Amino acid sequence: MSYKSIDEIQNYLSDNYFSRTNDARKASGRALGTIVEIITYYWLKENNFLQNLSIETHLSEYGNKNLTHNVEFTLHKILSNTNNISLDPKENISVGKIIKSNNLSEFKNKKSGRLLTFDNKTIIKNGLCIGEKENSFILSYVNTENFTYRITELDNTAIAMFECKRVGKEGNSKGPQTIEKAKQGAYVAKTVSSLQKVISSNGEIKGIYFDKNNNYHIESYDSLIEKHINKIINIKDFILTIGIVSNHGNWFTNDNKNKELEVLCNSYDWLLFLSDNGLAEFINDIFSIGECLDAFKYSYTKESNSIKKNPNIFTKSNIDYYADKKLTEYFHNNIEKINKWFNVLNKNNKSINDLVSELKKLSE
Repeated sequence: MSYKSIDEIQNYLSDNYFSRTNDARKASGRALGTIVEIITYYWLKENNFLQNLSIETHLSEYGNKNLTHNVEFTLHKILSNTNNISLDPKENISVGKIIKSNNLSEFKNKKSGRLLTFDNKTIIKNGLCIGEKENSFILSYVNTENFTYRITELDNTAIAMFECKRVGKEGNSKGPQTIEKAKQGAYVAKTVSSLQKVISSNGEIKGIYFDKNNNYHIESYDSLIEKHINKIINIKDFILTIGIVSNHGNWFTNDNKNKELEVLCNSYDWLLFLSDNGLAEFINDIFSIGECLDAFKYSYTKESNSIKKNPNIFTKSNIDYYADKKLTEYFHNNIEKINKWFNVLNKNNKSINDLVSELKKLSE
């Protein structure tokens, strides 16, 4: 298929995959939201952050560890990393097998699950948590390029977080859902990092943080971030916050913001706007790849003689082995085009490549 707009694509998805649901438009909108998360995941992977990456992290508020928020992605410092370990894409690989094969021990909390599941389809569990230690946790990722997997130990404290926000209503219609999504994202972005924002009476944004002696320091917010990233100062428990927003008639552009977008611009350290044209181009491209289209169809098509629908194997967390291989190749071959799909809304004269540079410095 080839469609010029997200509206056309959403109509196609509604008619062909979600017509059996109570609200086909809403269901197809959720599927588009999942695709935005997939784009974010493979963008991070292509920029070599896979070994730093945790998916669906429960991130604590700064100063209040009892309050946690589930965010799509976090990046962490690597404490240790194994070499590539061979795998067979037609063999189940469980947490127990990984622990036994690699002589892993000393877990405070051992997990369960499968890194690879072979049952009609070969399904990857991205970022499978093997276990937790006192100040770290162990994850594993599959590399479909060379039939291997790796085991990585990450520091508990995140260095950056990503959240994806999309509202799927038609046209310019706005409602409570739109502003509530914006407020929810803004609240998380403002509460997880030790560097906190203070707004002066003239609108100037100051940053405040506390050192190891609990003395506070106040300076320009952007200046403090720059000093921390360039290792001039060390702000313990600093987390760079990144929001990925996509349009559907509710959130507009840098030149035409509305209330929701302004709220997010003022809350995240980086706000990236994924254009509808970019999202439409991505969907057209991947649906022309057999392995990706097959995984999508399998996820959202219910067999007529089946009691329940198939599991979703086209998400950031669970994905078909061969679709992952094709998506990895696609992002590697098209990363320059993909970068142009994103507009930076709250950083004057900065591009997505500047964000990559900042994240690499933080992860060192």
